[in-house]
Amino acid sequence: MNHSTKLLFTTLLFFSFAQAGPISGQEIFSLSNEDIMEWYIPINTENRQSLENVQLSSIGLFGLVRQTRPGIPAHLHTGVDLKRPNTNYIDEPVFPAAKGTVISLRNDGPYAQIIIQHSLKHSTSIWTVYEHIEGIQTKLNESVDPHHPIARFMNRDELNKYGWQFDHIHFEVMRVKPIPRQPNKTTPSLYYGTYCLICYTRTDLDDRYYHPLDFLKQKWDTF
Repeated sequence: MNHSTKLLFTTLLFFSFAQAGPISGQEIFSLSNEDIMEWYIPINTENRQSLENVQLSSIGLFGLVRQTRPGIPAHLHTGVDLKRPNTNYIDEPVFPAAKGTVISLRNDGPYAQIIIQHSLKHSTSIWTVYEHIEGIQTKLNESVDPHHPIARFMNRDELNKYGWQFDHIHFEVMRVKPIPRQPNKTTPSLYYGTYCLICYTRTDLDDRYYHPLDFLKQKWDTF
């Protein structure tokens, strides 16, 4: 939804509610900021409100079974792995999917991660997760918006160090609040973790997560 359409929609809401009784400026602010939140794919495609140029890694599908490995039982993939949208291996940006607040981050290697809380109407929230990132450009408790990068894809030196299997962004949309974690000296801003290794059944997955691409398409189709 562009700015003009959003303004028209908010104006219509104003007159609709005004007919039913007085409406405050705070209520209008709430309507425009909660009911009309804009969502975007978190990578730098030509149109970030379309999946036309979005590609997933070969094992990056939502719900795909991840096989047992040492210390980790088989589980379902809780997000999607978004491939780099072009050949930029220097500073390819990663964006928030929508406006929100950073509630947790880690920057300690290939599993570097940002978790953002998005406040919705009726005091509810959802959470988005961005993992396998570098060059974090935000900090704990900072407000972010979908038009300013929060991190970037790994560059060639980092991929040579950690492995080219990390040449993607792992993106999740969570229905439920992340798991509280205890920060430490290595990860002083890691206040929450995800359910990525403990979704063993489809019920586990669907109770905790949205399919990220279906979620975005539904938001785009709403307005």
